Amino acid sequence: MLPPGRGLPDGLVIQDAELVERFSRSSGPGGQSVNTTDSRVELRWDVAASRALGETQRTRLLDRLAPRLTDGVVSIVASEHRSQLQNRAAARARLRMLLADALAPPPPARRATRPSRAAKQRRVDAKRHRGELKSKRARPPLE
Repeated sequence: MLPPGRGLPDGLVIQDAELVERFSRSSGPGGQSVNTTDSRVELRWDVAASRALGETQRTRLLDRLAPRLTDGVVSIVASEHRSQLQNRAAARARLRMLLADALAPPPPARRATRPSRAAKQRRVDAKRHRGELKSKRARPPLE
């Protein structure tokens, strides 16, 4: 499902049996078929019980997706298309993006640096120049 990338050296394949799809009627306008077609898709995946994840991946996902999880299950809803098939593909694509972002390793810590002496001098010179420009805008004295 996920190609190899950052945080996933071997990629990630989730078995279809682990994904639970529920279908319901979409809200909003849609004409005569809106009351008869179950085109809204809710895709659910149990992160805590998945066999596709390693232990480090599972803990990283549980930490990063904590606001989106209910009892260790991530839920994604897609209802932007009129077709159930397109909504299924959209939900799976959204899950793919969510997992790729959550499994990416954290960025390296920022190493604190100081500005060089030349950079400090350029800053002071720019401030002095700006001050001179502003002082030239003032009205001349009334002598």
